[in-house]
Amino acid sequence: MTTDHLLHFLRAPAGSPAAASTRAVRWGPPQTQRVQFCQGAAGMRRASVSCSSAGSGGEGGLTYKDAGVDIDAGAELVRRIARMAPGIGGFGGLFPYNDDYLVASTDGVGTKLKLAFETGIHDTIGIDLVAMSVNDIVTLGAKPLFFLDYYATSKLDVDLAEKVIKGIRDGCEQSDCALLGGETAEMPGFYAEGEYDLSGFAVGVVKKDKVIDGKNIVKGDVLIGLPSSGVHSNGFSLARRVLEKSGLSLSDLLPRNDGITTTVGEALMAPTVIYVKQVLEIIKKGGVKGLAHITGGGFTDNIPRVFPSGLGAKIFTGSWEVPPVFNWLQQVGNIDDAEMRRTFNMGIGMVLVVSRESADRIIEDTHVSNPACHIGEVIEGDGVQYV
Repeated sequence: MTTDHLLHFLRAPAGSPAAASTRAVRWGPPQTQRVQFCQGAAGMRRASVSCSSAGSGGEGGLTYKDAGVDIDAGAELVRRIARMAPGIGGFGGLFPYNDDYLVASTDGVGTKLKLAFETGIHDTIGIDLVAMSVNDIVTLGAKPLFFLDYYATSKLDVDLAEKVIKGIRDGCEQSDCALLGGETAEMPGFYAEGEYDLSGFAVGVVKKDKVIDGKNIVKGDVLIGLPSSGVHSNGFSLARRVLEKSGLSLSDLLPRNDGITTTVGEALMAPTVIYVKQVLEIIKKGGVKGLAHITGGGFTDNIPRVFPSGLGAKIFTGSWEVPPVFNWLQQVGNIDDAEMRRTFNMGIGMVLVVSRESADRIIEDTHVSNPACHIGEVIEGDGVQYV
């Protein structure tokens, strides 16, 4: 049976006819203004991030917690859940099955959905949804097998839902996994008119003797970063607060890495990179000891998750170029470096921990596809140091 037939059987039918039309969405006034940066409009920023002199955000500086998201509270909940269900806390859950582990992950796309509603960009948000789960799965060395989604709205707009699910299908194709099915929930009065919510989960597989768990990481191992496309799908509560503070519309211009201008909305809505095929190819050639998907918590919280006790990371903050969208977010929001590094991916969406002897080969092999760079090393200690 084909995936399309499985999707037909597994997706719950809507309980009522679709809405006749979607709500018209505008990006703002037709006049645009160009965003200026202190290093030049078309430039790229180094990972030191801050153009301002503020070392701690300064008076009126925004934080993720100010925007309504408390990372520390989330970490505390994970600790409490781990007491009830030991083994929780990795990027994916492992389930033993004969000679393999089934690896599962679930996620959503957060308040990036709000920008999808405002920009009218719905055909790539499904890529973000798939990416959040399959990128977690691949950190354990697992190949994603299938994905299922959950789409919920007050009144079903079939045309809009089709765009979203097309993006989900595209994300599955990028990660070489099957869109096995999903659930469409129509819940009158629960969501605002024209809005919807998304979540999904993926399952993958890895041989038990091939699982990547970080246990062999040692001092001196190299950290390699794979570039992100931008903000990906984390930190949007803070990004939206910055946008509100800026007074700009989503149609105002923002410089891109290559010097070509794009709009603020397009920069923020750039779909999350799906690293599955590239990472599995790197793993196949050997030398990879651990992987960290840089999502909520940024470098500061995610990289240490793959280390054995007693080891930490030293990050070379001048070793890669940070996309201008992060420069804009920091300048307008007056956000300090530590907050940026704990909220956003800062231009690196996946970090590989590799043996020193394998590092040069891995970097060279990625030169054409999604160029990697040497961004740090493993040190004795705890947490992440930035130098």
